[in-house]
Amino acid sequence: MQMPETLRPLSVCCLMLVLSACAPTVQVAVPNEPITINLNVKIEHEILVKVDKEIDDLFEENSDLF
Repeated sequence: MQMPETLRPLSVCCLMLVLSACAPTVQVAVPNEPITINLNVKIEHEILVKVDKEIDDLFEENSDLF
């Protein structure tokens, strides 16, 4: 069963229309709450590095402890 040559472009257009109608849509919404950034991790990291350096200096000054 062959399709007439004049109906092929029409059928292709109909097929493209049907497929494009089924395409998902993407919606972008603004959040209700403001975005917050927690910087405590960086501050704690700096404190730990300072404490580690002080401990290293203490061990170097008092090397006879261990």
